[in-house]
Amino acid sequence: MEQLALSEEIGNILRKHKLTIATAESCSGGALLSRLTDIPGSSAYVIGGMIAYSNRIKIDRLGVNESDIKKQGAVSETVALQMAQNIAKLMRTDIGVSTTGIAGPGGGTSEKPVGIVWIGFWCPGKHFALRKQFDGDRLAVKDQTIGRALKMVHDVIV
Repeated sequence: MEQLALSEEIGNILRKHKLTIATAESCSGGALLSRLTDIPGSSAYVIGGMIAYSNRIKIDRLGVNESDIKKQGAVSETVALQMAQNIAKLMRTDIGVSTTGIAGPGGGTSEKPVGIVWIGFWCPGKHFALRKQFDGDRLAVKDQTIGRALKMVHDVIV
């Protein structure tokens, strides 16, 4: 399903169930929230978001544990989980979604290659993160991240 159609479907479900959503984005740089707000009437369910691109913002504003970033890195399951849960708490929403990854072209390592992304999800009773490895250039990785995050949200809320 195309991203815009998926965003519209997510919006219909959120509106129907009177649920709200917020995003905490690193590697997607706000593009996920932008895609959600491309739908007219999205203010009924999209509360807001944070672009937590730097570790300092992840720690100081989003409340990610500094020692977890030092031990596991910003691109990790633990950080994605904290980002999703903390944005939902900060924005007082029913759902929190996060993205953290290495879009490239540089920054990758053998342990964490370019294209690795963690997508976090939090709502009462469901808290998980998906690890994905995407191919392509920086914009392709970002686009695939947004598409997978939207699909994840859709699959959880239907």
